[in-house]
Amino acid sequence: MIKIICVRARKNEKRPATTSPFTMDNWLKICLLVVFAVATTGNEEATPAKLLFSKQILNKYLVEGMDIVIKYSLFNVGGTAALDVQVADNTFGPQDFEVVGGQLKVTIDRIAPGSNATHVVVIRPSKFGYFNFTAAEVTYLPSENAAEALVGLSSEPGQGAIVPFKEYDRKFSPHLLDWLSFAVMSMPSLVLPFALWFSSKSKYEAVLTQKKDK
Repeated sequence: MIKIICVRARKNEKRPATTSPFTMDNWLKICLLVVFAVATTGNEEATPAKLLFSKQILNKYLVEGMDIVIKYSLFNVGGTAALDVQVADNTFGPQDFEVVGGQLKVTIDRIAPGSNATHVVVIRPSKFGYFNFTAAEVTYLPSENAAEALVGLSSEPGQGAIVPFKEYDRKFSPHLLDWLSFAVMSMPSLVLPFALWFSSKSKYEAVLTQKKDK
């Protein structure tokens, strides 16, 4: 037989008060913090693409009729990918330069956020003198929903002096032809004295040999 014992609390007995850290005010503060964090993260992810564009000349000397290497660098510092990126450099006219490698107009489909892209062009100047290397141009869509493309300019290398090939060759060429010509011209002044000395030496040795035989 099971006995059921019921215990009735006394009317005047006070229950111990319990405190919970998750009160209504605390829950409200936590919810506000979560909403703010989500909103901030969403804003960072929705930041449109922004490209940093640089143009560099990699040559130490700029010489008439010799190759000049131009490097274009693009870096996306935005939060979304840059789309339909088009790079154009219209500063090298055909009357002054010849393109021998790469293209002055190029299209890049996509540059992801935090990544970069590079492009190299090789040109050859047809004349010497001072030339102002100005900026190239880039156009791109900052997001997939963008209806209008953004336009930007690269850094400017500035003015550079293209020296004549004869002057450069005079300073830095090994001058093999000049040394060969010098050797040919110097040969008679060296060979003729040696031939005379050798002839005299041979005659003197022949005379000594005859005297010894006697």
